Amino acid sequence: MTKLRLAIVGAGPAGIYAADILLKAERKFDVSIDLFDQLPAPYGLVRYGVAPDHPRIKGIITALREVLDRGDIRIFGNVRFGTDITLDDLKRHYNAVIFATGAIRDADLAIPGIGAKASYGAADFVSWYDGHPDFPREWPLDAASVAVVGNGNVALDVARMLAKHADDLLATEIPANVYEGLASSAVTDVHVFGRRGPANVKFTPLELRELGELRDVDMVVYDEDFVYDDAARAAIASNKQVMVIDRVLQSWRRRPSVNNAGGEASRRLHLHFYAKPVEVKTDDTGRVSALVYERTRPDGEGGVEGTGELREVEVQALYRAVGYFGSPLPGVPFDKRHGVIPNREGQVLHKDSNQRVPGVYATGWIKRGPVGLIGHTKSDAMETIRHLINGQGTWWDPEDPSEASIPALLESRGIEWTDLEGWHRLDSHEMALGAAEERARIKVVPRQDMLDASRAQ
Repeated sequence: MTKLRLAIVGAGPAGIYAADILLKAERKFDVSIDLFDQLPAPYGLVRYGVAPDHPRIKGIITALREVLDRGDIRIFGNVRFGTDITLDDLKRHYNAVIFATGAIRDADLAIPGIGAKASYGAADFVSWYDGHPDFPREWPLDAASVAVVGNGNVALDVARMLAKHADDLLATEIPANVYEGLASSAVTDVHVFGRRGPANVKFTPLELRELGELRDVDMVVYDEDFVYDDAARAAIASNKQVMVIDRVLQSWRRRPSVNNAGGEASRRLHLHFYAKPVEVKTDDTGRVSALVYERTRPDGEGGVEGTGELREVEVQALYRAVGYFGSPLPGVPFDKRHGVIPNREGQVLHKDSNQRVPGVYATGWIKRGPVGLIGHTKSDAMETIRHLINGQGTWWDPEDPSEASIPALLESRGIEWTDLEGWHRLDSHEMALGAAEERARIKVVPRQDMLDASRAQ
């Protein structure tokens, strides 16, 4: 029986789902899968891209854990593609590779002043509060008034983490340095800006509801944003998700803090709709001092148009949450405009000729861009796996497909890689740290500390 040696680069949901689907698929060959990740811990976006106070979403880890704990997928953690292991290495030892590296950079917001001091990308802030080992331990939280640009789930996550009191996060796996940073935050007002109306937002009802449940935080919305046109009313009537979002927002309009009129909380979270950012103003030191936005209005077709009216809100920091963007991989075609690996249903294409690249596949956000929820990566992976199975004639012919070759290669290069047992040791270590403080887990942040825990005997 034909043997398929497959490498998957990226041990987040996309990569793990792809491995699981292939192992369960009907096929006429044996499969051996090695999963590589640049971090010592698996789970990717679920561990490092989901806010720590989202236990329901993090429940996805349970399903991912079950896949890995079957023991039929090898993990090589702390192995960076392009330096520790290359595409030529993979061709020598595997029949094919699937790239599932996701999208972790912030998309650009092309307005004047966006490069000012205290203007940040949301993805960097998320990586900080999720304890990503490759980001600084400290984050500047000295602004009283903060702008968040975007109307998706990441924007609401960032706004919620900025407005939420640090003590209310102690029940989560929040690292000690993140708790200390948030506990000393000077924030009193968080302003979220979206260029479209309440019926056109990209966030989910769950994310929105969570904002209204924050302790000692007033939700502030503005009556002028709720003059709906026919398209908005039709969306509310026909789409259950939009209807629920409208219901939540309308309930906030009835609160005493509405329109900034008399809430008693120590912090406020303002939602500004029909607000298109046009400029970031700065002070004499080059730091953010205000956000200028253009008031928009419905265009009658479900979109918006500019009114020419400019408004200004004083802020001392700004976070852009306008989307994630993929990163190029050495030796792999890359579409710089869209931030993805060019592909046809997961089959990687040469950028110029649009022809198939033999043996190379993609899945997840690096394949389709940062759209859809985590669960959507399952159907995405199924499409890629179908083409992989049917593409047997285009696989590579490796010189040394033995399973022993990869550990030997990494050892020869002095790579301090970790395996599944190492992740189990790190996992147990984090839970023990949490148990000492009556918490489920405390995440270990420094990479070397993660490696030490993983390799402890």
